[in-house]
Amino acid sequence: MPRASSEELLTAAADGVRVAIRLTPRARADRIDGIASTADGSAVLKVAVTAPPAENRANDALIAVLAKAWGLPRRHISIVSGGKSRNKIVQIAGEPRELRQRLTAALAQLTAA
Repeated sequence: MPRASSEELLTAAADGVRVAIRLTPRARADRIDGIASTADGSAVLKVAVTAPPAENRANDALIAVLAKAWGLPRRHISIVSGGKSRNKIVQIAGEPRELRQRLTAALAQLTAA
């Protein structure tokens, strides 16, 4: 699968930025695994969490992992699509241009590692 860039991953929204996520529940560790391309060529951020998919625990763990990695309050991160799916759209509230710069820098560190 060809690697996608962080620029393709982040989509500006009226009140923040949206990120496409591919979530893996019941993983060995909570971590962000990097950026990948889906079969249709769109970019997704691969995230793994130890929590099971039952009772929204994996979704809660996803928000916690993203908040910690990006230094954002959990209340600024919400799942706007795919609540019961592995493929999700996450909304990060804030000023879109500032968020894009901050998240692009954080994602660049991921791909460099």
